[in-house]
Amino acid sequence: MNHTELLKLLEKDCRATPDQLAAMLGEDTGTVRREISALEKDNVILGYNAMIDWDRTGEELVSALIEVRATPQRGEGFDRIAERVYQFEEVESMYLMSGAYDFAVTITGRTLREVASFVAARLSTIEGVTGTATHFILKKYKEKGVTFESQPVQEERMKYL
Repeated sequence: MNHTELLKLLEKDCRATPDQLAAMLGEDTGTVRREISALEKDNVILGYNAMIDWDRTGEELVSALIEVRATPQRGEGFDRIAERVYQFEEVESMYLMSGAYDFAVTITGRTLREVASFVAARLSTIEGVTGTATHFILKKYKEKGVTFESQPVQEERMKYL
């Protein structure tokens, strides 16, 4: 069985049943179930997530992408600093980057002040963190291959701008 194709199908729609996946892959259901189980056991499949367009829920949330500069630690590189950062509940994703900064961190809070407080009081005070730059996300257009559709009210407003 080609587990790469199975993973791509699951990544696109994690709600697909083993029967549906088996039909798409031309495999029997038992084989698909065993493969999924093995991939979960090997930590290839780490979890299953729903992608939510929070703007459509009326929930007021603020998302930010934070650039973090850090000094690598002797014998551990950036890993120790990364572990301190990604342990925070607010952190949704974190990446080691090449270029002008070392980490890209995304977080979500209830208000701009909450996000700013997290950066000032918790993130920037970690030993080894030498600087941060916070970019507030104003609108999401596409994430993980999924396009966020415009809301009709927003489209109407745009006609008059």
